[in-house]
Amino acid sequence: MSYVEKNLISGEKLVYRTGIHWIVLFWPFVFAVLLAGAAAAVYMYRNDWVIGSAALIAVAALILIVAGVRRGSTEMAVTNRRVIIKTGIASRRSLEIMLPKVESIGIDETAGGRMLGYGTVTIHGTGGTPEPFRLIAHPSEFRRQVQQQIDGATVRA
Repeated sequence: MSYVEKNLISGEKLVYRTGIHWIVLFWPFVFAVLLAGAAAAVYMYRNDWVIGSAALIAVAALILIVAGVRRGSTEMAVTNRRVIIKTGIASRRSLEIMLPKVESIGIDETAGGRMLGYGTVTIHGTGGTPEPFRLIAHPSEFRRQVQQQIDGATVRA
């Protein structure tokens, strides 16, 4: 069960969920492939260096695991009452803002980010400092869902 699902309050419904974009896996994957290639080359040309080859494969696997854990450790969700953002596993950072307290949501997207669907989301809460979250998947849809819930909350009130 995810952090968001564990922390829903009575009567609260999950409306939209996103996280870090897969692009964070690109460079670790490239580096891991290069290390695996180096391990294969070392093994092919120096059969007596089996431990060195195994060490390079282990490092490549560790790089991929760390990148995957980083990607999986960030949750962003919109409910019918609040915005919930959690990052980290061992040391956790969470931000929960009630919808009426959301002042604005800014999005910064590079050209590549627009094409691939990622960007930086900056949330401004009333009386708080701006909170930027980088490499978030589908930032425009996240903002749209927050705005839709805010509009729905003002109509219900």
